[in-house]
Amino acid sequence: MARRIAAGAAYGGGGIGLLGAAAVGVLLAEVQLAKRHVGGGTAPVPPSADGRYGVAFAGPAEPLRLGLLGDSTAAGQGVRRTGQTPGALLASGLAAVSERPVDLRNVAQPGARSDDLERQVSLLLADPCAVPDVCVIMIGANDVTHRIPATQSVRCLTTAVRRLRTAGAEVVVGTCPDLGTIEPVYQPLRWLARRASRQLAAAQTIGAVEQGGRTVSLGDLLGPEFEANPRELFGPDNYHPSAEGYATAAMAVLPTLCAALGLWPETDRLDGARREDILPVAKAASQAAMEAGTEVTGARAPWALLKHRRRRRLPAATEPDPHPRPEPDGGTATGSTGVPGVAGEGAP
Repeated sequence: MARRIAAGAAYGGGGIGLLGAAAVGVLLAEVQLAKRHVGGGTAPVPPSADGRYGVAFAGPAEPLRLGLLGDSTAAGQGVRRTGQTPGALLASGLAAVSERPVDLRNVAQPGARSDDLERQVSLLLADPCAVPDVCVIMIGANDVTHRIPATQSVRCLTTAVRRLRTAGAEVVVGTCPDLGTIEPVYQPLRWLARRASRQLAAAQTIGAVEQGGRTVSLGDLLGPEFEANPRELFGPDNYHPSAEGYATAAMAVLPTLCAALGLWPETDRLDGARREDILPVAKAASQAAMEAGTEVTGARAPWALLKHRRRRRLPAATEPDPHPRPEPDGGTATGSTGVPGVAGEGAP
C-alpha cells in the first residue's frame, strides 16, 4: 500500500483511500466522541526558539544553519519554555556534537498540513546566502485527521524535499506519528487511525528517500511509550506531546541529523546485532513504520539502509542566544547548564 501511495504521488495518480467506505458511518460517532475529549486542555502557543545555540564554540568556522519545518509538533506546541521545544533540543544537540554554533530557524506552523510545506520551504530559501545546511521536517498528523488523500500528502512532501536538496540542504524527515496512541480515541477509530498513520509514514519514507533525504520513524515513539505513560508524555490538551515527549522524539532524530552532516561517530556500515539491513526501499519503509526511531537512508536504487543508531542523552534544555556576548577575559558567555554557550532554563 505504501508503494502504491508513493507511486500515485510520483505519477499523479488519484487518492488511494486508507479506509473503506463501509467504515465511514461507524467512524462518525467515534470522531465526534473523540473531539469532545481531545483538546480539552489548553495547548499554549509554541515559544519561538529561533536564534544561535552553542555560542561558546564560536571560531573560524561559520555556524551551522538548521531549519525546522512542519506542523505543531515541529513548532513545539504543548510546552511553555523555549528549551523544551524540539528545535531548541536539536539545535543544542547539534552544537554539542559538532562543537560549532548552530543558527536555528523554525518556520513550522501549528495546524499545518503537507500542502503548507511549499510556503515554508520558500521562507527558508528566500535568502540564497542563508540556505540551511540541514533541515528537519515533521509532518503528517493533520493530513490523517483532515482526511487529505495520501498521494497528495506524499507529493507535497517529496516536492519539499526535492527543493531543499536542490538548494544544497540535507533533509531529515520525522514521519507521521502513530495517531492510534491518542488517549481519548476509542476503537475502532484507534485501530484505523494507527493503520492510516503507519501507511502514510511508510509512503513518506519512500518519497523522501527517493529524493535524497533520510527519514526517522516517530510512529512507535509515540506508541508504546506514550500509551504506557500518557500523563507524562502528552501535554495538557491530551494531544500534543509534553516536554518529555518532545525530548523522546528529539533523541531519536538527533543521531540521523548529525549523520546527515557526517558528524555522528557511527558510520553507515550495517550492524547485524542491531538488526540493520539493506532492503528494497518499500520494504525498509514498511519495517521502519513499525519500529521506533528507525532510520532509512537511500543506497543504490532501489535499495535503502535500515539502521538503528545508538541514541545519546541530549544536552540540558537550552535557550537561544540571538546576541552572543563577549566575556571580560575575551571568551564567550556560557550557560548555567554546564553546556558551553547555552543558557539554562530560567537563566536571564
